[in-house]
Amino acid sequence: MKSLLPLLAAASLGVAALPAHANDDAWVVRFGAHAVDPKSNNGTLAGMKAKVSGDLKPTASLEYLITPNWGAELLVAVPFRHNVRLNGTQVAVAHQLPPVLGVNYHFLTDRTASPFVGLGVNYTRFFNIDGKGPLQGTRVSIDSSWGAAAHAGVDVKINPRWMITADVRWMDIGSDVHVNGTRVGHTTINPLAYGVSFGYRF
Repeated sequence: MKSLLPLLAAASLGVAALPAHANDDAWVVRFGAHAVDPKSNNGTLAGMKAKVSGDLKPTASLEYLITPNWGAELLVAVPFRHNVRLNGTQVAVAHQLPPVLGVNYHFLTDRTASPFVGLGVNYTRFFNIDGKGPLQGTRVSIDSSWGAAAHAGVDVKINPRWMITADVRWMDIGSDVHVNGTRVGHTTINPLAYGVSFGYRF
């Protein structure tokens, strides 16, 4: 993964170096919601099977269309809330912010429905982590995570400025977990996020 991140950064810089196109309407802002669905096996903590719940929260993105096909995008969200269980028993509640910076390629931009794919870099920060059940009163922390991100979707134009966007995103999220400062294991979340949003081009 460490070798992949410089490649993604280089790709982002390469797209940024492309000449801007003549269209003045080069920005697209989107507001919607994404449902985050972590992978089924989230690792082992203190010898027990970990399970992280999903969540649904509002999201927003801003994309700059460097050319009619290439765009650079930043995705942000209201913090997601996850229940953490060990062998079926809830042991913590954690919040996380997973902004994604990426590069998109749009197909069939002259059509009503324009599919796109993208690659990027995801940074996930965990905070407001509260121990529950057997961990009530302990200090639980989860390390921040850097990883790759990928997504695919489609823009459906309502008119030249407004659109509806549907997409699915994958993020590489994996972090060490600590209880009272002692590492107890590694959790791998690697969620899929399913989203729908309204977009405005300006």
